[in-house]
Amino acid sequence: MTTAFVLGGGGVLGATEVGMLRALLEHGITPDLVVGSSIGSINGAFVAADPSSATVARLEELWVDVVRSGALRESPVRQAARLARSGTHVMSPGTIPRLVTQYLETALIEDLPVPFQCVAAEIESARSHWFTAGEIAPAVAASCAVPGLFAPVEIGGLHYLDGGLVHSIPVGRALELGADRIFVLHVGRVEQPLSVPATPWDVGMVAFEIARRHRFVEEIATVPEDVELHVLPSGVERSPALATLSVGRGERVSDRITAAYEATADHLALQA
Repeated sequence: MTTAFVLGGGGVLGATEVGMLRALLEHGITPDLVVGSSIGSINGAFVAADPSSATVARLEELWVDVVRSGALRESPVRQAARLARSGTHVMSPGTIPRLVTQYLETALIEDLPVPFQCVAAEIESARSHWFTAGEIAPAVAASCAVPGLFAPVEIGGLHYLDGGLVHSIPVGRALELGADRIFVLHVGRVEQPLSVPATPWDVGMVAFEIARRHRFVEEIATVPEDVELHVLPSGVERSPALATLSVGRGERVSDRITAAYEATADHLALQA
């Protein structure tokens, strides 16, 4: 049996996945394959480097410390100045690569003990691009390059934006790679059905959510019956419709980790 962890996007709400990881590893469930998109590519790279409780503790430290320190929440003045200079983004392009190199010891995707892939949207071809080898830091930065928040990431002469534009939660990729037991780690939004919009703001949010989750919904519906599929619960009653890396507070991050851990642990206990 080939077990895949599929980690989706969702900005700072990606801390939810850390609680899910803790529950999975405590139940003795480890991956043979890890695929990630957007913020899920960061969490995924860590678990692929070392699927152990030590890695979960390191991820919890990263999430809480980084959010509390404001590393992902630059001042509005600085963001406005960068937007005025660049015309395209408000965050430093070096933010994600610095975090990855600071907290993750492995430098190359092919050196990770567990096979790992992350996805980004290639601008020039308007296609999804899966990073399967090469440096982890720029690949993850490309997968996390939320339009307007981060600049497009250039790798090998091509330019990339956030993986959530093409695969928000890449279950289909895990199936293509031969997984027959899949654990889906997400930030909680897909647990909530969408409602018909009633305001101009609602129209934009509903359109955004349809765009980011429709592929996931379709892929889930076509998962073969002989594949063991677990869409793990987040334990959060309601997640924001839109969350980026610039949103969040340390204590809320800790709460999300705990809620996801407890809900996922309960789910796994019922499946045992």
